[in-house]
Amino acid sequence: MQPTHAPSTVADDPQARDLLRRAFEATARWPKDFQGFTADLTVNVNGEETTGSVTVKSPRDVSVQVGDGEIQKWAQEQLGMIAVHRGPRSFEESDGKYSLTMEEDGHPFGTKLIIHGSNSYYRVHNNRITQINRKMAHPGMNPFAFTINVEESAVTQDQKNLTTKYTVYYYSPTDGTLTNVESFTDTHTRVGACDLPATRRIITYENNQVVVKNLTFTNHKLL
Repeated sequence: MQPTHAPSTVADDPQARDLLRRAFEATARWPKDFQGFTADLTVNVNGEETTGSVTVKSPRDVSVQVGDGEIQKWAQEQLGMIAVHRGPRSFEESDGKYSLTMEEDGHPFGTKLIIHGSNSYYRVHNNRITQINRKMAHPGMNPFAFTINVEESAVTQDQKNLTTKYTVYYYSPTDGTLTNVESFTDTHTRVGACDLPATRRIITYENNQVVVKNLTFTNHKLL
């Protein structure tokens, strides 16, 4: 769910840039020399279990092997999303390439930080990104928008913030109709200098029912 980069004529606010840079640098990521990891995987969807293995080498090199093709594709998407968010990268390679401005509006989640040219704005509080708002439009896809509220996070051995609970609200950017809500709860395990995924639970609504999906990673090995 990365935004596309569009040119912006808005003047950059150095104070907004400093605010987002500090939050970015306080966020836990895998080290620069990260080569990847392997782990065993158990997927439980409303009580039905599937087992297999995963190999993560980079955000673009993620492999999941389980017996069920549909679950395999879904688990690979989840692990790819984790790898994108946790993979090593610089501020300039991510949100730092946009023009940034800010607004103080008294919101409980903190300062509004507008990322011009990306159809996105964040909220930042105590050097943490607490909310992400984004509108997406890709060729061949219906446009959609989402808001991520970061509800809980842990502090790693390296004194970095690592999100452990967040909720995603998906809605129509044209009329604001809510289309789905997903609640994520993550735990992590320390292997060497890396905090790797241990569990991910997702509660969502599919096919007229609430669905609970669990991913459990064990026997981690660094590559």
